[in-house]
Order: sequence, then structure tokens, then C-alpha cells
Amino acid sequence: MTQTSKNTILFGIIALMIIYTGFAQSWNSALLIIAMGLISSIMALGVNLQWGFAGLFNVGVMGFVALGGLAAVLVSMPPTEGAWSTGGFAILGALALGAGTVVAAVMLMKRMAPGTARTLAVIAVLVIGFFIFRALLDPAVEAVEAINPAQTGYLGGLGLPVLISWPVGGLFAAGAAWLIGKTALGLRSDYLAIATLGIAEIIIAVLKNEDWMSRGVKNVIGLPRPVPYEIDLQNSASFVERAAGFGFDPVEASTLWVKLLYIALFAAVLILLLWMSQRALHSPWGRMLRAIRDNEVAAEAMGKDVTARHLQVFILGSAICGIAGAMMTTMDSQLTPGTYQPLRFTFLIWVMVIVGGSGNNFGAILGGFLIWFLWVQVEPMGLWLMSLITAGMSEGSALKAHLIESAAHMRLLTMGVVLLLVLRFSPRGLIPER
Repeated sequence: MTQTSKNTILFGIIALMIIYTGFAQSWNSALLIIAMGLISSIMALGVNLQWGFAGLFNVGVMGFVALGGLAAVLVSMPPTEGAWSTGGFAILGALALGAGTVVAAVMLMKRMAPGTARTLAVIAVLVIGFFIFRALLDPAVEAVEAINPAQTGYLGGLGLPVLISWPVGGLFAAGAAWLIGKTALGLRSDYLAIATLGIAEIIIAVLKNEDWMSRGVKNVIGLPRPVPYEIDLQNSASFVERAAGFGFDPVEASTLWVKLLYIALFAAVLILLLWMSQRALHSPWGRMLRAIRDNEVAAEAMGKDVTARHLQVFILGSAICGIAGAMMTTMDSQLTPGTYQPLRFTFLIWVMVIVGGSGNNFGAILGGFLIWFLWVQVEPMGLWLMSLITAGMSEGSALKAHLIESAAHMRLLTMGVVLLLVLRFSPRGLIPER
């Protein structure tokens, strides 16, 4: 059997599982799996670009996804009335001052001769700059957060179309990746892992605590959509009439139609990114990256700038994750910083890449759909299995209650089992790199 035939069969199996979900459960669930599978595949493409192409171990995917979600808020939400005049410009000034303080400290480090005088000067600049920064920032933040905190309490956004936030989310993630890369890419790979993990946690902590920017744990809801809201469709007489003509009630028809529109948008983005990734993979740049991945010493001996190439691919992969984060927040119509967890937005994406096939773009997509399907469906399947196992036990049995309660943990068990099976029987993934 050729590799193409095998790949077709694997994708066909995923399609059949989703179709079965539509018949056995609901088409609403099946379409949601497709939509989230597309977003997960885009995240897996970004990680595959970093790890599969260049061998960069990024364990901070969650942070780049969260930056994409923040971009959706800052771009699409309307500005909060009175927030900018009350404290918004002062916040920008304080942030500019903070950045200027860091730049000034760096300039002193470069221009002054090493010694006690340089150390004292740098410390003085940082300490004085910090106190001035806080003196400007704190009152401005309090003023902004005091504006109708139950509804707003933050600066708001630019009120632009939400689709613009998708590339902006990529730019946000790329900027963060540049900062991390300039710091850690010249060091050993384990330092990069530590840096990405730490930065991701810092980003989430900022989103949770800086209410003036993202409302923190109070969440931003009601983001504008590129497609209609379901309630608007249900109130449209023409849509209700068309839905009745196909035998659907307005509520079901509106949810299905909205998900189909999202799937079309997400599929277009995935196809574009896949085409670009395939072109990059088979280009001289892609072959150079794989040569660097396989033997950095030999690549450096041939005159290749390994650190610069690593920085390029790290920025590109992170930007793709940022785009996916903006897309997901757009579909959810809300930003909830508390939901960003490493298990979902880092570990699960890595499982997708490893199971699908590191270094193969189609493998990353296959892994994205397969692992997301299992992540969603394993818990109800586990509940059914535990109910079947405990069918003969008495109703008051402690063991029966424990087994049924344990069904919620089937997700983690299944991910581990799938990962172990693939690593044992197909260590290069279901669709290995060619």
C-alpha cells in the first residue's frame, strides 16, 4: 500500500467517526468537532513548523494562543466611553516610560566600562524608572477600572472588524516569540523550553490580573462575529421560513448554519497555511532547516547562521499559534483567561504533532482532528463503559460510584495510551516525515 493510500484511509476513518457522531449524537456536536479540529490543526501546524522543521522545543504554546485571544478583544471590541480620557493615555505613557527605562539600562550596560560605577548607574536607572512608572500607572489603572466595572472596567478595543484580529493575533505572538528567541535561542534547547514555559505563564497571569486591558477573570463577552449570532437568525423571518422548508426548527438551524460558516472560514485559513507550509517544506529554506535540525555543527561549518534561522522559524510557528488563538476566541465570542491551561493548549497540541507525525504537515492536521475527536468523545464513551461494567452492581455500591465518577479521567488515560501505542508501533507518527 502506498503512503498516499494509507493517508487517505486515515483521513477517511476520521471522517467516518465524525459522521457517526452526527448520526449517533447530533450534527451540532459533529460540526463543533470539525470547527475545533480545524483550529487545533492550525495550532499543530505551528508547533510542527518549530519542532518538525527545526527541532525547537516550544512548551509555551498556551501563551501564544492567549495573545491571539487578546488581539480579538483589542481589535474588535468598541472602546469604553471615557476610558481613554480618564486614564488610557496615562497608561500608554507609563508603559512607554517602562520600556524606555529598560532601553536606558541596556544602553548603559553597553556604553559604560564594567565596574562598580556601571552597576550602580544601571540599578539607579531601573529603581528610579520603576517608581516613576508605578506612580503614573497605578492611578490611571484605577481610574479606568472604576468605569462601570460590572460591564466594562477596561479600555476596550478599536471597534474594527474581528477578522482583522486574526493576523494581528499572529503579530502579537510573533512579537513575543522574537523577544523569547533573542534571549534564549542562542543557548541550549532546554533553556528555550524553560523560557517559553515561563513566558506563557506570565502572559496568562497578566491577562488574569490586568483588568484595564482584558477585564481579567471577569471575562470579555459579546465579541463581534464575522458570522451572525444565532439569536439574530432566529429573529429573522426569512431564515425561519427557509429553515422550516428544510424541516428544521429555527434554533437547530441557526446553530448548524453558524457552525458551517465558521468551518468554511477556518478551512480557508487552514488550506492557505498548509499550502504555505508545504511550499516552505520543499523550498531550499525548508531543506536548510532540516539540515540544521539534524546536525547543527555541520550546518554551522557550511556557513549557515543557525541562530538566525531558528529565530525565523520560531517566530513563524508562534505567529500561526496566535492566529489560531484569535480564531478560537472569535468563535467563542468571549475571552476567558481562566480557561487557558497548559494541559489543553500545550500538552494536547504536542500530542497531536507526535501522534500525527512530526515533520509532516498532513500528519499534524491528522493528529489535530484525531486527538481533538478523542478529547471530546472519550469522556462520554468512558461513562458508557463504566456504566456497562458496573451494571450488575448494587445501587449503593461504593465501587460503582467510584468507577462512574472516574469516567471524567478517561481523557487523560486515553491520551497517554494513544501516545504510548503510537510511539511503540509507529514512532515517527501515523504519517511520518518523508
